[in-house]
Amino acid sequence: MNLPNLLTLSRIPLMFVIVWLMRGNFAGAAIAAFLLFVIAGLTDWADGYFARKQGLVSNFGILMDALTDKILMLGLMIALVDVGQVHIFLVLLILGREFMITGMRLVAATKGVVVSAESSGKQKTVTQIMAVGAYLLEDVFRNDFSGVEGTWTRQTADALDWAGMILFGLCVFMTLYSGVKYFRKYGELVFLEGES
Repeated sequence: MNLPNLLTLSRIPLMFVIVWLMRGNFAGAAIAAFLLFVIAGLTDWADGYFARKQGLVSNFGILMDALTDKILMLGLMIALVDVGQVHIFLVLLILGREFMITGMRLVAATKGVVVSAESSGKQKTVTQIMAVGAYLLEDVFRNDFSGVEGTWTRQTADALDWAGMILFGLCVFMTLYSGVKYFRKYGELVFLEGES
């Protein structure tokens, strides 16, 4: 297996470790969770970079890159529900959209049509990363830096909590908005019978 595919697949075990750390109540757990989240983001960039540089872009790589990104983000969002930072209803909206678009892509593929990434889908991904990152960073200030003198750590944690809520609301909106755009552009492939 080549380096880009290994980097892509590494995000799945990273998700499990990050979730375990999010639930950990020992010193340094929040910092480690945030740093591993950053590393997961760097592997996402690196696998694409090396695949293009080495001419190793493949259907497997394209498919697995998209799937591992979704598994990572949805896994972390479910963990945020578990620790009480995000409401389950919001995550279910995102989860439903992701399954619908993935299903639409599979149906389109059976008809020989490739549903490429749209700019709204990329913006959706950026807002999801920012929202999850804000919540993970909040835990760093609330848990691992809580013993530092002064109130600035608590105030920073509160500000990051607000930022996380706003960003998560924005990511839900962008997720649904991009889903609607995909269905308006490619929905006939799913809902119309017959051969392409």
